[in-house]
Amino acid sequence: MVLQIFLPQPHFVNNMKTKIKEYRAKLNLTQDQLANLVGVRRETIVFLEQGKYNPSLKLAHDVAITLKTSIDKLFIF
Repeated sequence: MVLQIFLPQPHFVNNMKTKIKEYRAKLNLTQDQLANLVGVRRETIVFLEQGKYNPSLKLAHDVAITLKTSIDKLFIF
């Protein structure tokens, strides 16, 4: 008998919509540049833009401030 345990992954969600790519493009920032400005890896920005990563409040705030907008305009929950 095989026992399977499923652990929740609270930081990953399905299809959260964001406008990060749009705001990043307006400021002519690459994913790498944005990642460096907010202190994360480029892959984190990729996952955020794809809606595959649910950011912490601090990360959402840092991204919004860096992109000169607000959290509620950047993330569509």
